[in-house]
Amino acid sequence: MTKKLICGPMATISHPAFRILVEQFGGCDEYFTEMINAGSLLNFGPFEKYYIDATPCPEKIVWQLTGNDAPRMKEAAVQLAELPGIGIDINMGCSAPDIYKTGAGIGWMLKDRAETEAMVREVRSVVPVGKRLSVKLRLGDEDFTEGGFFDFCDMLINNGVELLTLHPRTKKEKLSRPPRYQFCQKLAERYKGRFPVYLNGNVKDAASYEYAVSACPDCEGVMISRAAVTKPWIFSLIKASEEKNNASEHKFNKEIKVDLEKVCYDYIDNIEKYQPKEFYKTRLQRFFTYFCMNFQFAHYAQSCFINAAEKGNEELRNEIRAFFEKCPEERTKIYNIG
Repeated sequence: MTKKLICGPMATISHPAFRILVEQFGGCDEYFTEMINAGSLLNFGPFEKYYIDATPCPEKIVWQLTGNDAPRMKEAAVQLAELPGIGIDINMGCSAPDIYKTGAGIGWMLKDRAETEAMVREVRSVVPVGKRLSVKLRLGDEDFTEGGFFDFCDMLINNGVELLTLHPRTKKEKLSRPPRYQFCQKLAERYKGRFPVYLNGNVKDAASYEYAVSACPDCEGVMISRAAVTKPWIFSLIKASEEKNNASEHKFNKEIKVDLEKVCYDYIDNIEKYQPKEFYKTRLQRFFTYFCMNFQFAHYAQSCFINAAEKGNEELRNEIRAFFEKCPEERTKIYNIG
């Protein structure tokens, strides 16, 4: 069974400029936005219009909502439900201390169950038929139990949540710890034939995708986040690998060629088109922190590009030009699949 491919929600990354880049390489099935703060949206913050721009593929957008207050979550959901897209996702997975300590993100998994249940029910009540309500979550705190986790998920489903995306780590577990894919599979088995489950965590190429899918055969989708920033063409690589696996022996051959220098310039151009000037530096620095991992001299490129972004976009363009003049062998990346 072919799995859906989903681009995950990432702060300072999951915006139109990045989606345009991914779409240039064939795109994916769904794009989760970066977290939209309920309070900021309702207060008409000066930058909120940039968070709710569905460019370039409104039909693929999932609006991810965060907040720590049920009434505001409900009111913000009313606004998001009026936008184009697949639906709304409640963030219960962010484990950054400045998020969960306010009661948002994974904080909803740690509160009194009745409070979280009431919030979900309130949000569900304003999501219209035809729009999906989903939740992205983790396993819970360090003392979570399997029974408690599944009871929590049942509560979400019983209150109208239609899809779960599980990042199978606890609140404190870092990316260096292997994700516990067995919980994704158990969750998918629990709701098989009724509600889809997506897995999230550690998929960074075709091989790790195949491993995750083999560990979680009943998951209906695979969400990729950081690896998509490093390789915005990762979804095309996975699709090509699946095509190869399904093709007759010795009959499949495909080449994916990437002009890395052009990607750099295109991304800066689109940041300038779709983001406010106040966001240029943070968005560009975050992107190039990951994207530079494509280069043999990754740390050198990171240092050059991130420092240049401090000084402005023209300085960054000049630094990129100088890098590729000095390292022309870094310009093109070719993948032969066959």
